[in-house]
Amino acid sequence: MESACANLTGAVRLVQLLKIEGFRGEVRLPLFLPDFIKSTWRWSVGGYEWEIRIYPAKMMSTDLWLILELNLLSEPRVCRASLAGRLVDPSGKLEPSEEKSAFYRPEESKNYLWLMRTGDLRTSGYLRDGTLTVQGAITVLKELPEPAIPGKEVTEPSHTLNQHLGDLLQSGTGADVTFLVSGESFAVHKNILAARSPVFMAEFFGDMKEKCSQSLKIDDMEAEVFKALLCFIYTDIVPEFENQEDVTLMAQHLFAAADRYGLDMLKLICSDKLSNGISINTVATTLALAEQHRSLQLKAKCVDFIISTPTILDAVLATDGYKHLASSCPSVVTDLLKAACSRKI
Repeated sequence: MESACANLTGAVRLVQLLKIEGFRGEVRLPLFLPDFIKSTWRWSVGGYEWEIRIYPAKMMSTDLWLILELNLLSEPRVCRASLAGRLVDPSGKLEPSEEKSAFYRPEESKNYLWLMRTGDLRTSGYLRDGTLTVQGAITVLKELPEPAIPGKEVTEPSHTLNQHLGDLLQSGTGADVTFLVSGESFAVHKNILAARSPVFMAEFFGDMKEKCSQSLKIDDMEAEVFKALLCFIYTDIVPEFENQEDVTLMAQHLFAAADRYGLDMLKLICSDKLSNGISINTVATTLALAEQHRSLQLKAKCVDFIISTPTILDAVLATDGYKHLASSCPSVVTDLLKAACSRKI
């Protein structure tokens, strides 16, 4: 068992190896494994006690997944933390798999990290003699005290970086390209957009024709959506809306825009907002978006909601959103049927 602990500018990280034993025969049918396995010790990180649960074969939507779950055992149950994981080969013959991570969210009843489809483990090379080794890491962000200067009163700066960049977006000072979106123009800065988005980087500094353009037109996006997209690019802030209907609608549009421009954090934020706003009237449209933009977690939450009760299922099937889902994403309808049959609603 390996471990390492570090404290960097308020971040405390603990890394340990977890072994899962007992896989037999077909990897998709680990008949000898329980629903989940708890780590055999508590993780003490950042002044909190943690537990990692390992689900070797958890059914999510229509697939079995190897999933890690981060569980906070201490009180109060509010802190800033993340869970990371990857598969490793103890023999050193294989390089570790790509590390995946997920933020700990106190408001969520389950904090899952989707590591790999169970069916893919057999060909991955990491499963050795029925044993799988997972490298888990818990990171806790701690608040550092403000440094005090003797004899001088420390005052908080009136502006932060995101405020300065927001002012720059609003004023348009130094802008070198203009976007025309649904009849509105937006003067922006190529360097800032390129620094935040790999798609804009390719457009402005790659071999694409937009490299030398001073004016670009976007036909398939609402101006309000593009404005919110720019707000996040410059300030890391997503605009707030007054009612849940507006929040869900904007989150749906921003979710698609974030995927289009490679803004993974914005896509994750929109996914959370959509998950919290799932209802009978919105779930089918949200499910279609999740399928089209490859969000497995959002898709799973939509499917779980739809098949949760026969009453909800019947109500969703009667919505216009479901009719659109059936015509645009017929494969999702098949997934719904399989999930409903397995749930036996």
